[in-house]
Amino acid sequence: MELVLYNTLSGSKEVFKPIDSKRITMYACGPTVYNRIHIGNARPAVVFDVLFRLLKNLYPNVSYARNITDIDDKIIKAAKDESLSITELSRKYIRTYSDDMDSLNVLPPTIQPLATDNIQKMIELIDKLISKGHAYISEGHVLFSVKSVENYGKLSKRELDDMLAGARVEISDYKIHPGDFVLWKPSSEKDPGWDSPWGRGRPGWHIECSAMISEHLGETIDIHCGGRDLIFPHHENEIAQSECAHGKNFVNYWIHNGYVNIDGEKMSKSIGNFKMVNDLLKIHNGETLRFSLLSSHYRSELNFSSSLLDQAKSSLDNLYSSLKSCSHIHAIYPKDIKSLKVYEALLDDLNTPVAIRELHKLSKKLLKSSDDEKPKILGDLIESGRIIGLLQSNPHEWFTISINDNISPDEIDELISIRNVAKNKGDYLKADNIRDDLLSKGVILEDHSKGTNWRRK
Repeated sequence: MELVLYNTLSGSKEVFKPIDSKRITMYACGPTVYNRIHIGNARPAVVFDVLFRLLKNLYPNVSYARNITDIDDKIIKAAKDESLSITELSRKYIRTYSDDMDSLNVLPPTIQPLATDNIQKMIELIDKLISKGHAYISEGHVLFSVKSVENYGKLSKRELDDMLAGARVEISDYKIHPGDFVLWKPSSEKDPGWDSPWGRGRPGWHIECSAMISEHLGETIDIHCGGRDLIFPHHENEIAQSECAHGKNFVNYWIHNGYVNIDGEKMSKSIGNFKMVNDLLKIHNGETLRFSLLSSHYRSELNFSSSLLDQAKSSLDNLYSSLKSCSHIHAIYPKDIKSLKVYEALLDDLNTPVAIRELHKLSKKLLKSSDDEKPKILGDLIESGRIIGLLQSNPHEWFTISINDNISPDEIDELISIRNVAKNKGDYLKADNIRDDLLSKGVILEDHSKGTNWRRK
């Protein structure tokens, strides 16, 4: 089977054909570091991590860049609000972003360029657009002229006037056309800025990604990823400025994930229904969050809710229970992952719901198999989980380590010992009270012929 991806540009599934099979180039829009990330920011990071893992299994070299926007009006405002310098604030939230990614088992990208490290490249790109007649200077700003591009709107497939309706477009007197977007803007002396041919200033958001892509990956790349909300204006503008500057196709495959809804409602700042990842991690294991984000196909809208998290935890409990039952067995891993059904599901436009179903099938097969069959099936299950970033924890720790422990493992073991003494003396009321007390603290006891095991809910 070949890798098939849905290309937003063509509006259809296409067989992936790389520019150079010896080096795959892939870019995803990363965070603007002025705050912690919410679950909507986490979805593309997790989804495109699966794509990165898959490509690494298919090709010898994958250059995956996920940028950091560390200069932006929101960052300037947040730094003032927190009484920090721009650098202090951005470094703070780069660290927290990295921590959140680690918790979600997201692999580090090959390259993580900072916008502020690529200012000179942005200036060169803007200068080239001016010289080619695609940008103009007005009241200290440099703006891209959308009317200078014949096929502007080819990604979002809408006419210019339709695209502007309700979009995040700033209407200003210094623009020739309302859709013209800022490449460079002036900075006051108290705000961060860089010297340029057009005066002291800072870059617009859209030019940052184009410059970092051309600098670190090339003028034409294989894959560009991002959330559906970025199709217009951000990705549309990236195409316009990159293709006008370089005179060639910018991206071969545009991959976009669907929106995240919260309890059936669109996630929105205006109604305040954001779920911050670090808040969720205080209650749920990062792998539970990852499983939840992969439970729906990446192009579908995802309804994120407590019930979804409970289902994810229950599913993972079942899978880890199978692994735990075989903890004494040495797994035999597949020599070629192409034999795995999970791999086959991912080749079909990253079909993670089918991949997860295949994990459950392997889990059930493992429990029903003979001792001779178990090592191979166990290896298939662990390797299938690895491809999508799941089932990498120790099975025993999965059931004994809690995010918000209100009772330690030593305390649990001590209470089990006291309970065993009570049972031996025939004091079943005390034994039951200890069981109920542990259950109220999220600890489940499992009695069997050789003693008592425990696990957390």
